[in-house]
Amino acid sequence: MEWLQQSIPVFMLVFCRITSFFVIAPVFTSRGIPTSFKIGFSFLLTVIVYLTFGIGETVPQDLSYVLLIVQEVLVGLLLGFTAYLIMAVVQTAGALIDIQIGFSMANVIDPFTGASMPLIGNFKYYLALLVFLGMNGHHYLLDAIMYSYDWVPITGNVFSKIQDGTVTDILVRTFAHSFVLALQMAAPLVAALFLTDVGLGFLARTAPQFNVFIIGIILKILVGLVLLMVLMPGLVSLFDHLFAQMFEALRQLLGVMHDGAA
Repeated sequence: MEWLQQSIPVFMLVFCRITSFFVIAPVFTSRGIPTSFKIGFSFLLTVIVYLTFGIGETVPQDLSYVLLIVQEVLVGLLLGFTAYLIMAVVQTAGALIDIQIGFSMANVIDPFTGASMPLIGNFKYYLALLVFLGMNGHHYLLDAIMYSYDWVPITGNVFSKIQDGTVTDILVRTFAHSFVLALQMAAPLVAALFLTDVGLGFLARTAPQFNVFIIGIILKILVGLVLLMVLMPGLVSLFDHLFAQMFEALRQLLGVMHDGAA
């Protein structure tokens, strides 16, 4: 009974971090995955993590235990949000392209998140998801949450780094970097479509008899789709670079929280 009294609180803390990570992490947060499977998989992973890192750990069983629960949920959410933030780069780049092409008026429902998404953004997101699964990126995410206990133990003090703004600084820099990546990913198509708009503007001035509005819609769709097909082979290497940035951001976040937990 004494062993159970010491082990169950530690087990529940591990379970809190892992389940909160699965709430927001890419791939695992999909609405297509049944909730019962997510809970069962979280429980199985918690058993593995507890047998690896939790045996012999002791936690206080007073009101400070509530703070440990909040800390574990916060660590899981921070890790999951950082990974999701990099994956959102693809959706943002697709949204910028859709605005230029004119597809932003025809959004579709993403079955993974249940949110309304632009057409090109949805297409690029699924393509990135296939590349991510093909390179076993979901395994790396599981490694990140599992070995996060090497960096941030259960009894660590993460609140100190959150209080002095170090974690916030990492998140802000990651967000800014993800937006820059989205602009770089969309730049070739956006620039080409902008030049198309400039050409249509000259056409409207030199030949007013043409209905530039009707011609422009068709021309921009054709230019956008043709350039998208031309640039398609380079997207795989671009996604590889994007996922490398994701894992680097996770490593920096764990490093900062490790300093706070030390």
